[in-house]
Amino acid sequence: MPLLVSLKVMLDERNVTRAAARLGISQPALSAQLARLRDIFKDQLLTPAASGKGMVLTPRGNELKEPLRLALQNLQDVIGAPSGFDPKKSDRTFTIGANDNATAIVGSRLVAFSRRDGLSGIRFAFRSIDVTKLAGQLEAGDLDVALVSKDAVPSGMPSQPLLEERFMMAQRKDHPRGLRRPTMREYSRLEHVIVSGEGGGFRGFIDDVLAKDGLTRRVAVSVQHYSVVPLLLQSTDLVCTLPQRFLNRYQDVLQALPLPFDTRPFTLHATWHARFDNDRGHQWLRRQLKDCAAG
Repeated sequence: MPLLVSLKVMLDERNVTRAAARLGISQPALSAQLARLRDIFKDQLLTPAASGKGMVLTPRGNELKEPLRLALQNLQDVIGAPSGFDPKKSDRTFTIGANDNATAIVGSRLVAFSRRDGLSGIRFAFRSIDVTKLAGQLEAGDLDVALVSKDAVPSGMPSQPLLEERFMMAQRKDHPRGLRRPTMREYSRLEHVIVSGEGGGFRGFIDDVLAKDGLTRRVAVSVQHYSVVPLLLQSTDLVCTLPQRFLNRYQDVLQALPLPFDTRPFTLHATWHARFDNDRGHQWLRRQLKDCAAG
């Protein structure tokens, strides 16, 4: 089974270095496993990409990917944790998909509460989310739960709301525009930073709001992580529209101002695959996330 688990991860990552890091073994050890797998299947399975970056699957490797995922999933269901779950005795690892903001708000409380309650055997792994792969990651058990917006919950998968956020405009302390609430026209003329979860995007829901009034804004900088934004705002006259809970952590360096328009609140949801509905450990995790978000 360990060899097949390694093969699944390599087929998913298409990169031996990343696969080794995900499996928690050395790259030479994983390369040795790949050599054994090639002997077993009498096929290269993965070959170096022509670009020199990563690897590509052979036809046989591609053919194995889905049956291998299903076989390992079924096996895990058979030999997985028993129906009972005692968090004080458990050594289970829970993998949670979340961006850095959700990890800071909910994930940090989850870890703190678990340490406070003496649950030293339980481990948490936080991973970034690729919404295009989210449904497959939840189905395969690569993620136990994901913390996402309501719109990002995969179709047909259960979810529960955790918290609701309102948005504010953030600027540095002593910004030359002062502390007044911006008008629609002033807001649109400012230079903005946007957090693009998929990376590289320069448009968000705010632009749709402005477009209804015939306005556009200039997004000068696009970043993929919330934690970068305060550093950018502190040293420039750029502004950014951010969740209020996030801004509460930076009150000493940033000013938060009301927006000149109403926006629909952002709701953070926990979502998972239905096959975990009755899993006692998973039920415990979902209760903890709900409590942490409410705190």
